[in-house]
Amino acid sequence: MAYVATRGGERAIEQAERLFRQDLGQIDLDRVQSIRRSLPYLVDRVMGEASLYDEDIAALALAQTGGELSEAVLVLRAWRTTQPRIAIAEPLLQEQLLTQRRISAAFKDIPGGQILGPTLDYSHRVLATDVLEGRPYDPPAVEAAETPAPARQPSLADWQRVQGLVAPAVDNSVPLDEIPDLTREPLLFPASRAHRLQGLARAETGGVLALGYAAMRGYGNAHPTVNELRLAEAEIVVRHPSGTAFSAGRIRVSQAEVTSKEKGGYLELGFAATFGWNEVKVIAAATLDLNSAEAPVGSAVHEEFYLYHTESVEASGFCIHFKLPHYVTFQSILDAMRDAKAKKAAMSASNVTTAPQEEPAL
Repeated sequence: MAYVATRGGERAIEQAERLFRQDLGQIDLDRVQSIRRSLPYLVDRVMGEASLYDEDIAALALAQTGGELSEAVLVLRAWRTTQPRIAIAEPLLQEQLLTQRRISAAFKDIPGGQILGPTLDYSHRVLATDVLEGRPYDPPAVEAAETPAPARQPSLADWQRVQGLVAPAVDNSVPLDEIPDLTREPLLFPASRAHRLQGLARAETGGVLALGYAAMRGYGNAHPTVNELRLAEAEIVVRHPSGTAFSAGRIRVSQAEVTSKEKGGYLELGFAATFGWNEVKVIAAATLDLNSAEAPVGSAVHEEFYLYHTESVEASGFCIHFKLPHYVTFQSILDAMRDAKAKKAAMSASNVTTAPQEEPAL
């Protein structure tokens, strides 16, 4: 692929950027905090795809890019590269998560019970058009349950292992500083499970949904059932160099386990987790994980296919690059086309002059 250097036009380029930013208007702390408060699920999505948990910085990225998600993720990842890696957190355990929503579509009576939490799953999707007429929408207050659900819920998969429904867990633990980090290492294939789950955690939500949906509709090997879906807050525990463990704060996390039919005497499980609350993404991602084992190469559920094609920064960057000058490449296409037309015209003319003439009638 050939490019030509762009010369001149600096003022036009500068003014084009000014025009973009002028349309967005002034960005101040109030706007950033307003985005953070009013659009928490959008902020969560950007943090997840950027592999960086910082609500203020994510809200700033959204404000600065006018809500253009791929741009917001790009500037957030770029900012992330400038930050030091101070410590590695201890692993999160399911039974330690402060769970606000936990459901299962596979088992009705799961240990700990089902917790609906915040959701629109059972709601009518009706626009509050009164707001446009000056009548604010004021949501009714939540009525607290007489007995609150325990904040910490057991792992459903662990219970299933005790019941002999899921294969015993394999201890693949490695030292914390030896866990591969996709944000610092290239993705190679076949991908380790750690890299696969990291890739799915920060994959573009729409892309994961599209490919996961394809698997659900029959283009994969396994049809999913949600074994457990959980929205929670996780305590991030790190260790001081002196060895003391302490909490560095809480983050919102989503996780999903999906299962398919029995294989080898056990239910198969697919898993995914990400920063923030994003149910659709983790269900679709867990479906892709579930289908990975026997996926044909080149299919939409093969890890190389979906990890490459849901990497939002690379995908959007490749798409955007087509806006750059391709004059040399396109000129060669035009030259080839004109040459082919000239040859075709010359051949037609030659056939006319050399065609045998009919003999005159006697």
